[in-house]
Parts: sequence; structure tokens; C-alpha cells
Amino acid sequence: MMNILHSNSRSRFLSVILGLTALMVFLGFSGVYAEELLVYTALEDDEVAVYLPAFKKAHPDINVTIAFRDSTGIVTAKLLAEKDNPQADVVWGTAATSLLVCNELGMLTGYNPKGLEKVRKGMKDGKNDPVRWIGIKAYVTGIVGNTIEMEKKKLPMPKSYADLLKPIYQGQVVMPNPASSGTGFLTVSAILQLMGEEKGWDYLDQLHENIAQYTHSGSKPAKMAGKGEFPIGVSFAYRGFKQRANGEPVEIAFPAEGSGYEVEANALMKKPRIKKEAKIFLDWAISDEAMALYAKVYPIVATDIKVEAPEGWPSDPMSVLIDNDLEWAANNRKRILKEWTQRYDSKSAPK
Repeated sequence: MMNILHSNSRSRFLSVILGLTALMVFLGFSGVYAEELLVYTALEDDEVAVYLPAFKKAHPDINVTIAFRDSTGIVTAKLLAEKDNPQADVVWGTAATSLLVCNELGMLTGYNPKGLEKVRKGMKDGKNDPVRWIGIKAYVTGIVGNTIEMEKKKLPMPKSYADLLKPIYQGQVVMPNPASSGTGFLTVSAILQLMGEEKGWDYLDQLHENIAQYTHSGSKPAKMAGKGEFPIGVSFAYRGFKQRANGEPVEIAFPAEGSGYEVEANALMKKPRIKKEAKIFLDWAISDEAMALYAKVYPIVATDIKVEAPEGWPSDPMSVLIDNDLEWAANNRKRILKEWTQRYDSKSAPK
């Protein structure tokens, strides 16, 4: 009798195990039990809120988690800290200069996403095949001024880097810290390239006298200007135009000498096992659908998609850009940040 009961118990146990196994197989094939894709990004929160639902609509079976989102410098620092134990599967919308540094350290895996041939020269890895990084769009230095606060203080809108040195702007300007912010780094590296290093550091010494604070986010100077905390913020143009569209009293200018810019790019992290979902995500991220979404607010995108420049931009957005050497910026990043920190970090906001 005991053997029969024992046998029946084992049969029921095996039936349960087989049932659970079948359920897990079904869930796996149906996508309900899809593997999680971990993404690190420096895209703005309001950008992710637009782009990510579009991907999920196109690929409802892929479970994407934005595992880390912050400013470029902080995302880069996290990637470098995790060099020997990478957590992210994909990096999405982070400065190409940062990804160039990661690639030099052997942290990226080559992959040619579908549609790579459409991506402009200079906005993708030109040294490796398969490529290690792929650009999606460019973000550009802009000067954002609060029209109400400037009128109160009788400050004209600065239209150039030279204007920002005028004594009337002392203590009235906020700017991103280049060690924390991609916008800060692209602005500093652009000034050094435009003026040459000797004159560039001299310019930054003079600008430092007018700076009230260096922020740890590229968008924060524009946000602070929009709120009237400071009249003028050196930020990236997208943020200023976004705030103006939302009704904030801001004016945006591209520096007359030329705007620095950075390519926001994607990459596949080198891990023991590459998830197929990561490649699907990278394919979508340079698709016509994705480019059309980027182009609604960033007129300089990685492919030649035909869109009208957003209000406030020149009809030829490329005309405001300097001739930026991303390789030079990446190769000299560590040295530039060390020098900048020694000279100017005393005015950085608390972390």
C-alpha cells in the first residue's frame, strides 16, 4: 500500500514538473518570458518617454529596461567603473567621444546594424568593420537667456563666446561641468579647437570670472535660466527650444564663432553572451522610424532623412557647427578634464 501511495506521489510530482516546464517553454516562445535587455543612456528623460514606447510598439516581445540614465559624464564614469564586469547590454544616445574611450579599452563589440549604409560619414565608426559605435544625432551648444531677467538687469542677449566675457555678465552665467556633462565637454573642447589651446585656456580663464556655477547636467543651465535662477545658461540648443515651446521666456543663440557639437551614439557592450535582442534594438535605433522621431527636435540626425528644421534653427542647421575633430576630443579627454578641474572646479555645484 505504501509503495502504491509513494508511486502516485511521484507521478503527481512529475506531472507538475512537466506542466511547469511546458508553461515556461510556451511563455518563452510567446515572448511573455522574454529576456530583459539592459540599456544605459544619456538621452533626456522626455526624449526616452517618446522614443522607447515607439520601440516597444514595434517589438512588444522585447523587455527593455533603462537600467541607468544620467548625464553623459556620469554614464561614462559608470561604464568605465564596470569595465571588468559590464552590466549594460546596449548604450543608447551617449557621446561618441565617450564611446571612443570605451572602445580603446576593449569594452565594445562590433556590430553593423541594418541600415548602417545610410548613416553619414563622420557619424559612425570609420575605423572598424563591423563598427563599434553608430551615431543617431548631434547635439549642439546653445546660449539660453531669460528675456524677463535680462530686461530687469539691463543685459543684452549674448550672441557669441566673446560676448560672454563682457564685465556686465559677471556672476550671471551658468555652464555645465565638462567632467560630468557631455554638453560641458563638447563646449570646452570646441573652444580649444576653435582658438587653439593657449588662447582657448586663456579664454576659459576669463570666462570663469563671469561664471556663477558649473552644473553637473548639460540641460540644467537652460532650466535654471528658464526659471530665472540665473539670466543666462550655456547649454545645448535642444533644451532651450523645448523650454520656449513650453512657454518659458527664453531666447536661444548659437555662438557666432560656431557651435561645438557632439554625436550621440549607440554601442553594443562586450559581454560573455550577446543577447539577440540587443542587435534588434540597435537596428531599430537607426531605422527611418527612429530618425523621424529624433528629427522632430534635433534637425541634425545621422541619416539624410528629409525633415524641416524646427522653429528657431537656421534652414541649414549644419551651418552653425564648427569643424569638430571627435577623435582629437576623445584622445585628449582625460588631459582636458584634469586641466579644467584643477583650474575651475571650485565653482562646481555640490554633487
